[in-house]
Amino acid sequence: MVSKDQSIGGVIFIVCLLIAIFYVVTLFYPQWMVDLKLASNIGEIRFWIVAVPVFIAFIAVMAIGAWIGWTMATTPPPKPIEEITSEMEEEKKEEKETVEEAVEEKKPEKPEKKGKGEK
Repeated sequence: MVSKDQSIGGVIFIVCLLIAIFYVVTLFYPQWMVDLKLASNIGEIRFWIVAVPVFIAFIAVMAIGAWIGWTMATTPPPKPIEEITSEMEEEKKEEKETVEEAVEEKKPEKPEKKGKGEK
């Protein structure tokens, strides 16, 4: 049994393959559209078969460029490296102090040693 992702991938593959076949056949043999009365002029068919993919590609490139520009315009600037390193050093100092305090709390208190003369 195929998963949902595999079936979607299969549909995408078939659609892309059909569009590619349509494009190649129409580009190199535009007469079939005239024969089926879908178009009246071969020159017009050749123009549109080239113009439509170029238009789609152009719009896609412009959309990607606009998305990159929007992302750059709305993203806050990063912190300076000096500030990041100073924060990291402060965190390390705090961790070290916390570990030292924890170690001191866990140390058992040793009884004081009495000298030879003391009881």
